[in-house]
Amino acid sequence: MTSLPSPNYVDVPTHRLDRYKRLEQIRQHFWNRWSTEYMAELQQRTKWKSVCEQLQQGDLVIIKEQHTPPLCWRLGRVDKLYLGSDGIARVADVKTANGVVRRALNRLCKLPDSEA
Repeated sequence: MTSLPSPNYVDVPTHRLDRYKRLEQIRQHFWNRWSTEYMAELQQRTKWKSVCEQLQQGDLVIIKEQHTPPLCWRLGRVDKLYLGSDGIARVADVKTANGVVRRALNRLCKLPDSEA
């Protein structure tokens, strides 16, 4: 036995519905709101809710490499930052001992300053 999906009553004016269809409209409205609001709240992106220290030109970084162990990751200094359309840096040129490489900022780990 297969059950047919109930018709969508969300956009139908309330005064045109009988009692059963009105209850179905309320149920559909509840599940639409639950799926868009509550489920999205469970997946909060906390790292995007707070502003953290941005990478600056001249910062010392470690370049994360996927196929090498962490003790073999290269050390470099940020030479130039490339801004995205929203004005936030997304890519950087990093000067290393072997030359300049371009990497996304999520592949760079900033080292703390000795002054701080």
